[in-house]
Amino acid sequence: MEAERTLAGGTVLRLLRAEDAGPLADAYSLNGAHLAPWEPQRPEGHYTEEGQKHAVAHSLGELVRGTELPLVLAQGESIVGKATLTSIVRGAFQNAHLGYWIAERVQGRGIMTEAVAAVLEIARDGLGLHRIEAATLPRNMPSQRVLAKNGFEPYGLAKAYLRIAGEWQDHRMYQRILEP
Repeated sequence: MEAERTLAGGTVLRLLRAEDAGPLADAYSLNGAHLAPWEPQRPEGHYTEEGQKHAVAHSLGELVRGTELPLVLAQGESIVGKATLTSIVRGAFQNAHLGYWIAERVQGRGIMTEAVAAVLEIARDGLGLHRIEAATLPRNMPSQRVLAKNGFEPYGLAKAYLRIAGEWQDHRMYQRILEP
C-alpha cells in the first residue's frame, strides 16, 4: 500500500515513523492552546518526547495489527498535523474512524482537506475499506467543512460522545461510503 502523498505547498502525508516522536512533541508544544478545545485531556508527560515515543510505539503496533493507519503531515523535519484511521474493523463492516488535526500556522490553506481526500483514497484502494466515520464537536465548523468537501454526510448527534477538554461533549457524526 502506497501511503505517501505530496500535498499543497510541499506538505507530505506519510506513515508515522518511530523517529517522529521528537517532532510530534515539538508540534504539540507549539499547538497546545490551539488544540486544547478539541482534544482529550492527557497526562502532562504525553506531550513530551518520551511520551510521544510511547504513543508512536502504540500506534505502530496497531498498524502491524491492522487496526490503525497512523499518518503525519510533514514539512521538512517538522510535523504540522496528523490524520489517523483507527478502530479498523474487517469482515462484513470494513469500517474505520478518521481523526485529524493541523497546526495553527498552516490552518486554512486547504492542506487538511487535501490530506483527508488522500486518506480516503488509501482507505478505499489500499485497505479495501467501505465506510469511514468521523465525529466533530458541533461548534467545530472548520473540521465540518473539511468533511463536507470530502463527501462526508452527517448522520446524527451523539450525546456525551467523547470526553474532550475535560468534559463529556456531544459530537456531530459523519460518514463517507467509499465507492469502488
